[in-house]
Amino acid sequence: MLKDIFLKIKERLKVRKMSGVEYARYRGVKVGEDCRVYSRKLGSEPWLIKIGNKVTVAPEVQFITHDGSTWLFIDDRGRRQLFRRIDIADNIFIGMKSIILPGVKIEKDVVVAAGSVVTKSIPSGVIVGGNPAKIIGDFYAYEKKVLETYIANSEIDFSKDYKQRTIESLDPSFKEYLRK
Repeated sequence: MLKDIFLKIKERLKVRKMSGVEYARYRGVKVGEDCRVYSRKLGSEPWLIKIGNKVTVAPEVQFITHDGSTWLFIDDRGRRQLFRRIDIADNIFIGMKSIILPGVKIEKDVVVAAGSVVTKSIPSGVIVGGNPAKIIGDFYAYEKKVLETYIANSEIDFSKDYKQRTIESLDPSFKEYLRK
């Protein structure tokens, strides 16, 4: 019994030291190259999740691969189950606290805004946001804007500490007001 407790503690310490990508792979997620995974909310069936190349999964993104509401429905054949895969293609950013539901496929070149609830599959080349997530922009127009107007790494003095670099790189503008 003491040996079992020791092994569980050792396993937890090992897992805590893993990067997000290492942890996802450890849990059974298929993860491509050049990815950043900052969430550990991979659901109860992480082996049903596939993440392509150059994907960022921001903190607290939640993947759900089953429909838990099926426990409400039972007859002489028993409770029903529904499991579905989640497939994330290449060049994707999934913003903080988003929720990806079962059976969602996200095609390449997509930004999922923070806090989005993705209930349907997403085609290539769009930006989605909201609850439920809807198309709110064009990926390629955003890419053009970023490349033309945002500061590049080559313009930042990385010999300075992070705070100073951030202050010197700051865009002083604010977003427009919501309309009444």
